[in-house]
Amino acid sequence: MTAQQSSTAPVGSGEDQFPAGAQVFVRDEVWLVRNSVRTEHDGAKVDVVGVSDFVRDQEAVFFTGLDTIELIDPRRTKLVRDESSNFRRSRLFLEAVLRKTALPQSERRLALADSFLLDSLPYQRRPAELALSGRNLRPRLLIADVVGLGKTLEIGLTLAELIRRGRGERILVVTPQHVLEQFQHELWTRFAIPLVRLDSVGIERIQREIPAGRNPFTYFKRVIVSIDTLKNTDQYKHHLERINWDAVVIDESHNLINRGSLRNQLAQILAPRTDALILASATPHNGDAKSFAELISLLDPAAIRDPEHYRAEDIEHLFIRRTKISPEVREQMKGQWADRGPSQSVRCAATPAEEKIFEELATVWLPGENGTSVSAVPLFPYTLLKSFLSSHAALKATVAARIKTLEKKDDPTATRAELAALRTLQDLVAPLTESDSAKFAALVEQLRAIGVGPKSDARVVVFSERVQTLEWLRTVLPAALGFRGRAAEESTRVMHGGLSDEQQMQCVEDFGLADAPVRILLTGDVASEGVNLHRQCHQLIHYDVPWSLIRIEQRNGRIDRYGQAHQPQFRALILTSEVEGAKDDTVVAERLLDREDQAHRALGTAEAVTGLYRAEAEEKSLIQDLLRGRTVDESLDTRRAEAEADAAMDDFLADFFGSVGDVEPGAEDGDPQDAEGSAAGASAPGGTGAGNAAVPRLFTSTAEFLDEALREVFPDATTSLDLHRDTESGLLSFRPPTDLVHRLKALPLDYVREQRLRERLLVTFNRRLAEHSLKRARESSNSSWPEISLLTDLHPVVEWLTDKVLVRLGRQEALIITADVPEPTYLVQGVYSNALGRPTVVKWMGVTRGGTVEDDMVGLLRHSGVGPTMANPMRHSEPATALEAGIPDALAAAEQFLDRHRDAWDEPLRKPIDDYKARLGDWEQPTLAGERTKKSLASFADSLLTTGRPLMRVLAVLVPDPEAPTRPPSTA
Repeated sequence: MTAQQSSTAPVGSGEDQFPAGAQVFVRDEVWLVRNSVRTEHDGAKVDVVGVSDFVRDQEAVFFTGLDTIELIDPRRTKLVRDESSNFRRSRLFLEAVLRKTALPQSERRLALADSFLLDSLPYQRRPAELALSGRNLRPRLLIADVVGLGKTLEIGLTLAELIRRGRGERILVVTPQHVLEQFQHELWTRFAIPLVRLDSVGIERIQREIPAGRNPFTYFKRVIVSIDTLKNTDQYKHHLERINWDAVVIDESHNLINRGSLRNQLAQILAPRTDALILASATPHNGDAKSFAELISLLDPAAIRDPEHYRAEDIEHLFIRRTKISPEVREQMKGQWADRGPSQSVRCAATPAEEKIFEELATVWLPGENGTSVSAVPLFPYTLLKSFLSSHAALKATVAARIKTLEKKDDPTATRAELAALRTLQDLVAPLTESDSAKFAALVEQLRAIGVGPKSDARVVVFSERVQTLEWLRTVLPAALGFRGRAAEESTRVMHGGLSDEQQMQCVEDFGLADAPVRILLTGDVASEGVNLHRQCHQLIHYDVPWSLIRIEQRNGRIDRYGQAHQPQFRALILTSEVEGAKDDTVVAERLLDREDQAHRALGTAEAVTGLYRAEAEEKSLIQDLLRGRTVDESLDTRRAEAEADAAMDDFLADFFGSVGDVEPGAEDGDPQDAEGSAAGASAPGGTGAGNAAVPRLFTSTAEFLDEALREVFPDATTSLDLHRDTESGLLSFRPPTDLVHRLKALPLDYVREQRLRERLLVTFNRRLAEHSLKRARESSNSSWPEISLLTDLHPVVEWLTDKVLVRLGRQEALIITADVPEPTYLVQGVYSNALGRPTVVKWMGVTRGGTVEDDMVGLLRHSGVGPTMANPMRHSEPATALEAGIPDALAAAEQFLDRHRDAWDEPLRKPIDDYKARLGDWEQPTLAGERTKKSLASFADSLLTTGRPLMRVLAVLVPDPEAPTRPPSTA
């Protein structure tokens, strides 16, 4: 049930018979009109969405020639007397209507930012403010903050605000498979936004439960799925093309750039089928202006006129980027995020067995300026070198694979010399064990110094590029640290791209649980993007160092991120050699570590140092420069100079890396939005204060509302719900009834099962208690899901009770309240909507019998003494029928008031639409498809304007107490 109602125009009038936003009664159910058009034979075609409980959120199409469609007429409202104590029923009903009414399009400020389980950091609110600012007609943006600033929290805030505006019912979140559960966990525990996980197993399960041919993505309103599952467009394309979303989130969106790839095809399907689109990536482009323009075109196809020449200011309304050293971030994070320690090089002198391999590589494979490599493939010797610098296990695998490849060649004589050299290497590496590895000995020493061992809780993450190195370390490392038996198995986890999404997520979860026995996470670079490893760990060791500044920074960002309680510590094992000409780790790895550290402290990111912006490109470029005889520093500086000389590149990337969207400290105290953000309709009394959205409220808090609602709906809650209250801690514990259990199916399945939510719910408004429960869950060895959840306005329990309050009043009924008023005063809601059925302006009015309109319903109620301490005298000044007779005149007076002010309220909405259409007019399109896109965008812009007459609803009528002293009627 929503607060939007039909026009007062009678059925059959010359007005649009079924205006967008009106409520209609069809087949014994209430529906909300989205749009209607005339047809040649079947009357009006009416697109609707369900409002009443049985059909809530279901989409349908009705034809007046086939169905009886009754427009709900507010003039026929029936008035009923409220005989509850303190008029509790009326107050609850009015509050429920206020809560269920979507905030209007004109409200640009945030409504819910202070109500969630997270720190109050203005920089994390800024993406949501940008999305709602009106600078972009739809909530579409790229969140490009660097690693560790909290992009998931920024996404959660944005989604929450969209939900409060009625624009977040259907949500799709697409992430890499290894962060699926992490993302789902954050959105539920922090914001009470439930996402059903539809990994490959989940989709198969749903398809077994639903009717054959049913779209699995319509079964749940809000879902999260891995891009690895969804990119199989052949399997899911027909489902995705038949569904529209309110909001789509795509994490690690830099993977969408390559045109023709499966990920790019997926993005091209989703982008036009969603209202809001949020892309997130710390590395959102590959250094090519045209490729980045393609990513931006997903957000707004008309944003960039020339994809090869544009500047950051051309698209600054579509993206935001900050670094850890950005002024607002640095100022707000004082004391909450320790500065990272230096990257410490741990030099390891090669063992005699390793020196023999260094000598072989230097003389046969990687000779100096005057020498010739035995390999005909220029880059392969560096593949051998990098394998060896990782471990002898990795070198064994690389040599074996190359021998197998060469033996399959048709002309073995051409490869005879290389095969012989490979077999020499194979003989040298075959007998090596951990006792021959200088890096392994150093690793054990460093882990002991950190405190890792059977009697310690210390944890460390160890990175390596090679799966063979990771698997070898798992077999030898636990015993070297003193772990025995089952403890040796449990102490170490290995994570790499060869594992399934379930296995990867389990590794991350186990490492983040304080009570879990895992002490060492051995991981490949699959964990270098998006994964949170900082909950119980602040120590990281590079067993081998990637030859990319970007990859080094991404690795370090796993523990150096928002929420880290200790100073992050980084170590890198540097294998050194005495062999003349040996390219040991001091040649490349140690220099890269130093340059990454310098860039991080000076710029906040190392991504722009080379001007290449992709880890793979950085490594390939570096190896090619090494082949030319350049040093690492010469290579890095040369690439940057070449990038700066490229005018097209410098046009926007220099600005892009200038912390676009950043503000100076203290700027958040001002208005964070454009001037139109203070539009009429965004300033109703009862709001949350300066800088926040003005949301009218009758109750001082959600806690007070819920408490009263429980007493009203479940007067015997102690028995019927087995309700227990802890007044000291604020904990509520109760057995969920059947209708609430049904709603719990939208919650994460693991959470429902592990916490046995179908049997008992534990909820609280006490943020400290909820935070403690979340922390305790991370210290558990069983589950990372907290036992107690924070009650926010979005929580299913709050939504359930709000709906229970609403359905206690019959359809088209309003309540009579005895209050301190001089004459009957009708409480009327007026809503202007656009062609999409979204409210543009919402007004809450009090209309006297004499036709005076007061544009402050909440203030009127307070001045009239309507509150929890008021008495219900159980007496009435006149019969309900007499009061009902005054409803048409009250509605007419309210509509006249709205009509007088409509142009002023519309002006702030009209300006950004006119600006956008002006930009469209300058956007030249050489193709027919481009012209169709341009026309479609112009039509969409027009659809955002207010249209038609206001939609009216009578909520209640205030009547004077017949025995109270009379006051003269208002003449205001």
